[in-house]
Amino acid sequence: MPWFVISLVLGFPLSGQEGLHNRIDDLIRLKVGDVPFSKTADDASFLRRVTLDLTGNIPTADEVITFLADKSAGKRTKLLDRLISCESFAAHWTERLNVMFLERLDEGKVTQQEWDDFLKETLGGKPLWDDMIRQMIEANGQGASRAAMKFLGKADHHAMTEDIARLLLGMDLTCAKCHDHPSVNEWKQAHYWGLFAYLNQTKQATAKTENKVYLVEGLSSKKVDFESVFDLVKMSTGPKLPAGEEVVIPQYEKGEEYDKPAADGLPAVPKFRPRELLATDLTSKDNELFARNSVNRIWFLLMGRGLSHPLDEMHSKNAPSHPKLLDLLAHEFVSHGFDLKWLIREIMLSEVYQRSSRLPDGVPKVEPDSYRVTFPKGLTPEQLLRAVLRATGNVEWAKAPEVEPDGEKFDRKGYFTGSNVELPPSLGEIESIFIQTFAQPPGVAEVDFSPGVNQSLFLMNDRLIQHWLKPRAGNLIDRLSKMDAPDAMAKEMYLTVLSRLPEKEEEIWITDYFARNETRQTAALADLAWALLNSAEFTFNH
Repeated sequence: MPWFVISLVLGFPLSGQEGLHNRIDDLIRLKVGDVPFSKTADDASFLRRVTLDLTGNIPTADEVITFLADKSAGKRTKLLDRLISCESFAAHWTERLNVMFLERLDEGKVTQQEWDDFLKETLGGKPLWDDMIRQMIEANGQGASRAAMKFLGKADHHAMTEDIARLLLGMDLTCAKCHDHPSVNEWKQAHYWGLFAYLNQTKQATAKTENKVYLVEGLSSKKVDFESVFDLVKMSTGPKLPAGEEVVIPQYEKGEEYDKPAADGLPAVPKFRPRELLATDLTSKDNELFARNSVNRIWFLLMGRGLSHPLDEMHSKNAPSHPKLLDLLAHEFVSHGFDLKWLIREIMLSEVYQRSSRLPDGVPKVEPDSYRVTFPKGLTPEQLLRAVLRATGNVEWAKAPEVEPDGEKFDRKGYFTGSNVELPPSLGEIESIFIQTFAQPPGVAEVDFSPGVNQSLFLMNDRLIQHWLKPRAGNLIDRLSKMDAPDAMAKEMYLTVLSRLPEKEEEIWITDYFARNETRQTAALADLAWALLNSAEFTFNH
């Protein structure tokens, strides 16, 4: 009996009986009992949170004003439906999945633009997670599969094995290459080599006519051999998923092993193609490991940590914080055809997602995995760049930067690259600067944002940031400098930068601040904007 059917028998309500978002909340409350939770986030916080999570940017001041003025009961649901259907959703989630699957490494045979277009096209419609992953595994570079080939394009058998286990099954099997895992009893060396056996005949080949590299499969006619470094006992296995059955390798008469003969520099196409079989077997609705890992990673992208965390340590010694919830999400995801947008929407409709980031009254501390309060998530480098550009009013300038005839001309030396970039840089150069400064090194999973000294110094002192805080036609400082009323300036500043209205105490303080800096108003405006840009309220999604 399939695992998701067993889950249903054990007590999960039928899909559609009750919204998944309600059942998420029930299971969270069931785990912690009768303890205080934080209140529901106010409208301004909710708008900023979902706009960042769905589109990768902060809302505009006008969007904040419109949302706060809307008194309709279903406005949050309408907002989610609008944002999840817009082009910016596909663009932002392309970034998130690109970083998750490639970890900022560039395989090189497929361009980044081709890969991005593949993800955007998938995410722009009704993205089915299993179908997307299946394409990424089986892609050979022919026709429409070319872009998806970037995931496994280097054809490094061990790297492919480890990435598929880690990213698609939640299993860091690196140690199991040489022996059974020393601390996780259920992770065996046979699991590593069973996955390896699906991939060990995959290789690159170049077509002579068009000089294009393809990902082809050679002839798989026997099991792979391996032995533990501890006991040196020789073992073997055919293709096999963890918790799955070993695939019987078919044997053909000589001359009958191939579907297509070799041509144009490409090898013959064998009848038995285990990598294609892996694409089907791994993404099957019967594969519990795949379903659980998938929802755990999507939950992480929205909530800032996985129900099982770290993400690639899904085993009995690292039990999920809410095992019934993880099973429920996996079951429902499978039941709804691996519909990614549906799952994102249901999680965002939950009270868990919509809670305030302020601790409940009288509670000094809560555990992150209790979900009694929303824990802030650091902005990704791409989110931070877009947020800074929108907040300072330099979006259009960054797309087509111009230096004023009598304006400042200077070079910017990067903290990490040591290279000089003439200002104004192109948008692509700006993106590279932010990624080099704020992202993890290529090949390192981005699961947390913990700004260090260099990152803080960048926002505080970098000449690029200072450049954006100079008055320029239509930007934030230019608009504010043309206002007369300090309270109006305060409201515009806070709506634009922090996506909320200032509290009364803040408004009083800012009015006094402007009064004390009347002779240097433009500089005072830039100083205040600089302070807000460097605040945790701006650099985190709360």
